Amino acid sequence: VQLQASGGGLVQFGGSLRFSCAASGTIFSIKTMGWYRQTPGNQRELVAEFTSGGSTNYGDSVNGRFTISRDSAKKTVWLQMNSLKPEDTAVYYCNANSVCYSDTYGTPICDGEDHWGRGTQVTVSS
Repeated sequence: VQLQASGGGLVQFGGSLRFSCAASGTIFSIKTMGWYRQTPGNQRELVAEFTSGGSTNYGDSVNGRFTISRDSAKKTVWLQMNSLKPEDTAVYYCNANSVCYSDTYGTPICDGEDHWGRGTQVTVSS
């Protein structure tokens, strides 16, 4: 699977940005898909994701400001980021966890792995 992300950039405090991430390949389904972010010296943290059941999870610091949406058929997710703050400055990564493919009999086989897109820098100026 390849994850192609777009969006990000430089924005002022209180501004908005929008990301998109599309998964390509012969994919049957993806269990979770979303966004993580990382700042220097820190681990990647969850920003927002869709779970296999269709529910969403948000990181505490973005809840209420960011919204994730998706088109399951197109294996695409979008992240709308509003009311951006300087502390949102980070490299953002699209993530797909446990990508499932069909075997010869049409049975989905899931790889149980994390797949990452290229990181995209977001900088929020104060």
